[in-house]
Amino acid sequence: MVRAAERSPSALPSGRFNRVPLSRSAQMRVPHVPVVGMLITMVDVMKSLRPTALSFLFISAIIAGAQSSTEDRSSAQGTQARGYWVDPSTGLMWAGKDNGKDVSWHKAMKYCHDLRLAGYSDWRLATIGELQGIYDKTLDPSGMIGKEKGWAFPDNVKGGIYLTGNQWSSTRNLDDRGHPSGYAWRFDFGDGRQFDGDELWFATNKRALCVRASGQ
Repeated sequence: MVRAAERSPSALPSGRFNRVPLSRSAQMRVPHVPVVGMLITMVDVMKSLRPTALSFLFISAIIAGAQSSTEDRSSAQGTQARGYWVDPSTGLMWAGKDNGKDVSWHKAMKYCHDLRLAGYSDWRLATIGELQGIYDKTLDPSGMIGKEKGWAFPDNVKGGIYLTGNQWSSTRNLDDRGHPSGYAWRFDFGDGRQFDGDELWFATNKRALCVRASGQ
């Protein structure tokens, strides 16, 4: 009789087999093919998706910028066709462009006082605060740029208003006694800065941009 301990695998009952334990070194040599293959596939997929996602974001940014630029140009064209623009945030009605040439402060004041536009005669030179209110550095200035004597002026202004230089304001400096001095404020739409040291007679690169209260 063959003892149980001496039976061969063929002598075991059907459906059963003898498990032979592997040494530790043998276990380490057994490759886990399915897991390794899965990991490699996932890495390949991630590599293929990464440039696609970046390309999508880049293209989306270009499209958004192009749409914004198109809208800016459309707004500018509408303003120039009408001759004016109404700021929805303040209700102020702005002339569609400045006077277009060098002007002193007094002549800038007179230009707006005499302006007849869109059926209105109550135009005035804008204050420094009003000019600051229509500056927007996020706008694309390439659509509307005024040129004078070889100089180009970025038009970072809302509403597509056409500018050809720095803008005088009606805001005067006050002297030590609180009286208007011989200086006035001007605004630079190229970088959004205010200047308070310009003498009233000075005219180089100074313009007049007129405004009125809408609805009156």
